[in-house]
Amino acid sequence: MTGTTIDPAAAFRLDGEVVLITGGGSGLGLGMARAMHAAGARVVLVGRRAELVEAAAAELGEGAYGEAADVTAFDTMPALIERVRDRAGPVSILVNNAGINFKKPAVDTGVEEFAGMLNTHVLAAHHLTRCVLPAMLAAGRGSILFTASMTSLIGMPGVVAYSAAKSAYLGMVRALSTEVAGQGVRVNAIAPGWIESPMLRKALDGDPARSDRILQRTPMHRFGTPEDIGLAAVYLSSPAARFVTGVLLPVDGGASQGF
Repeated sequence: MTGTTIDPAAAFRLDGEVVLITGGGSGLGLGMARAMHAAGARVVLVGRRAELVEAAAAELGEGAYGEAADVTAFDTMPALIERVRDRAGPVSILVNNAGINFKKPAVDTGVEEFAGMLNTHVLAAHHLTRCVLPAMLAAGRGSILFTASMTSLIGMPGVVAYSAAKSAYLGMVRALSTEVAGQGVRVNAIAPGWIESPMLRKALDGDPARSDRILQRTPMHRFGTPEDIGLAAVYLSSPAARFVTGVLLPVDGGASQGF
């Protein structure tokens, strides 16, 4: 694409792209799916709960598909990629979004809990990435996104395993982006701030003091929405970001820079 000119009206379109989003049935994953589907992509939502991803795909309509799968069942991932290719086409955009979290002091976080966190976030994301990369490299194009976190940037108590897993994404993005950039594949990450979602409501409802603390340290003085993350995902996957790779984009209302 060197030296070519893009029509600004089409720069943020994803027509013809096939997006696979893990953890796509709800929350940030579904927010990204909605935005990318609206931008013209065919979208495959992957999650462990079949009824959830199928209902989300039905909401999006034509060009959206639900696939029930557990990203930590590593041996099943090649078959998943084959099913996606048969239903929607070769994956040209991968969004590594699936994840888990728990809150515990570091001294109480056991080895198995820590390993489970790394397994779900780091190992699963790497394995799925290597499953889709050969076709992307053969095609000479592709985009891979990782959903990082505020904990990739700042210290938060009680989430040592989650912070380690999300911080590992930054090393993966840097290394992988330099490895495949010359072959037409871009690799980036998004670091969401505090985003309105059922998970956030569960954490904050009944705790107005905590909500106030978060908003006080967020320069834009509001919570984000899944759509905010979706729009960032569209940008990073679109021709508008054709010269962008290896970056972490905070979408946090300035919270990672605020005081």
